[in-house]
Amino acid sequence: MQTFLEMREAPQLRPSPAGGSWRVERFEPIDLERFYALFHRVGDEHLWTLRLQMPHDEVERLLGDPKFELYVLATERGDEGMLELDFRVDGECELSLFGVAPTLVGTGAGRFLMNRGIEIAWSHPIGRFWLHTCTLDHPNALAFYCRSGFVPYGRAIEIFDDPRYLGLTRRDAASRVPIL
Repeated sequence: MQTFLEMREAPQLRPSPAGGSWRVERFEPIDLERFYALFHRVGDEHLWTLRLQMPHDEVERLLGDPKFELYVLATERGDEGMLELDFRVDGECELSLFGVAPTLVGTGAGRFLMNRGIEIAWSHPIGRFWLHTCTLDHPNALAFYCRSGFVPYGRAIEIFDDPRYLGLTRRDAASRVPIL
């Protein structure tokens, strides 16, 4: 089940840790090996498939599009979070991918990254910032997005093949979700 959420104005940011050694950095230059490593680190536990089903040259074009911005949460251990902001529709920003590595869940890193994402999105001339989440995301994702200022506006059912079965991700990924 997917839930679609949006915000129509910049919210007051929720308190977040100072970040210490955390930094939000623009992902430049394009490095597909680095991108896929981060995509798997953050997304495997939630069975992310969006970029895995795209041809590599299409992913490279997307990452190079001036209206598409990818940011990483950099730590002393390397890239540990991902924030994709898609401005290709005038007046809007889609938060197309967002997450932190499992080792950072519960540390405040997600709030730190989201606050930077909200600031970056609303620094552009937009009237709408939106995203969709699904039941495969972290169990607290929907509540987190609502606390961040997003408001649900729609639901949908999406059916897709299990990426573990297709060999797109580790067979032992997302152990809380049975392989179908």
